Amino acid sequence: MDQYIVTGMTCASCQAHVEKAVAKVPGVRSVSVSLLTNSMAVEGEAKPSDIIKAVENAGYGAQPKGAQTSQKESASAKLAAEEDALKDRETPKLVRRLVSSLVFLLLLMYITMGHNMASWPVPAFLNHNHIGLGIVQMLLAIVVMIINRAFFISGFKSLAHRAPNMDTLVALGSSVSFGWSVVILLRMTYLVTNGTANMDLMPLYHNELYFESAAMIPALITVGKTLESLSKGRTTDALKNLMKMAPKKAVVVRDGVQQEISIDDVRIGDVFVVKPGESIPVDGEITEGQTAVDESALTGESIPVDKAEGDKVSAATINQSGFIKARATRVGEDTTFSQIIQMVSDAAATKAPIARIADQVSGVFVPAVIGIAALVFAVWMLLGRDVAYALEKAISVLVISCPCALGLATPVAIMVGNGMGAKNGILFKTSEALENAGKVQIVALDSPQRASKRKIFFPVPMRWRQRVSTPSQGRLWSGDRRRTSPQGRSQTLRPLPATASQAALQERR
Repeated sequence: MDQYIVTGMTCASCQAHVEKAVAKVPGVRSVSVSLLTNSMAVEGEAKPSDIIKAVENAGYGAQPKGAQTSQKESASAKLAAEEDALKDRETPKLVRRLVSSLVFLLLLMYITMGHNMASWPVPAFLNHNHIGLGIVQMLLAIVVMIINRAFFISGFKSLAHRAPNMDTLVALGSSVSFGWSVVILLRMTYLVTNGTANMDLMPLYHNELYFESAAMIPALITVGKTLESLSKGRTTDALKNLMKMAPKKAVVVRDGVQQEISIDDVRIGDVFVVKPGESIPVDGEITEGQTAVDESALTGESIPVDKAEGDKVSAATINQSGFIKARATRVGEDTTFSQIIQMVSDAAATKAPIARIADQVSGVFVPAVIGIAALVFAVWMLLGRDVAYALEKAISVLVISCPCALGLATPVAIMVGNGMGAKNGILFKTSEALENAGKVQIVALDSPQRASKRKIFFPVPMRWRQRVSTPSQGRLWSGDRRRTSPQGRSQTLRPLPATASQAALQERR
């Protein structure tokens, strides 16, 4: 599976358009785009250059993950690149946009609402100067629209590529409001030059200028985008914390001398030493010493596992008690911990079946909304209402139909589920497996010790049974046989009747 970073996506419609564009590339078997992580996973024999070209032709940008590093990059460099890709760079920009927008929007609302409706004071040269007030409103609206120009660039660019997205709705609603208001303002100036009294301009000024709407639309959508970005940033925290657990240094023995080196410089066959309380740097086999190792980061097992000469140890686990020497057997991306991180990252890039339903809806949603808005405008015009009234209703349809959460709700849930699962020692190879896990009714555990409540738990009600490892019995057990757990808690087990065991296993199959 090849992974790419995709830039320029702002909503679920963008995601659907990128998927459609890449799916048409010869050699692509499957493609999955994640709006949450701005990433794309592609399976097939297609060349990366062809895939990137397809994304660019669709109006977006793409590059292979880790493209900024060299071809001979180390495992830690790749991990750092992965972690850097998850950094939240969008939220600070959106916060600055929001604050700047609100400053000018409040000034605009002071005039349109405060002065016009509550008679709040304005400078003397603007008092009862309807054209002057209209020009001030227009200038303030222009400033807010420039601050939020990203909506207009993305919206009209996607429209030009015949793939309108949620930003298109914002851009159209704001632009139509602004354009109509400019026409009315020009009409007011024309009337004044032809001798119309200032009082006669009041109906046009109060009823048909929509500069505040032109500014309010992008400003309010920016509020939603900021909250959405904050949510996206938090959902990747679990994966980022998992990456931070990766060891950075190792102490190896070379020429009889202990040396602290970068984890990237450890080679297979190197002998490394680990003191009590330190993290094991790479996968290896103990050659000297004995200890107890906390492997909860990998297995969720709360009880330290005794290790002696000849036993295997894994990267990112903690040496708790003894001094050991071990020979490196797997390093870099081949360690168990690195493969776990890769599995979690790949799972985040895949789609659950329910997410594909949301994508299908998003793909046709925006064109449908634009069509409905045009229909609303036409209907009100046929019913004899004026242009301003019909435009107001059509703009309302455009603006309220921006459900960006439609494309984010499911990916956010998947990312949180994968991240929390990895944090508690439960790994899901794909998002489909995560979705199917919600339907589990019976869990068969190969060892009673795996049900430790300290490190691993099932947060949903679940009927579970323990499988006894004796081949001759082949039954499931529940209740009635006394035993003591490793934590000292008394437990009771009893063999289920053979028919019940078979029924439970058959139901599971």
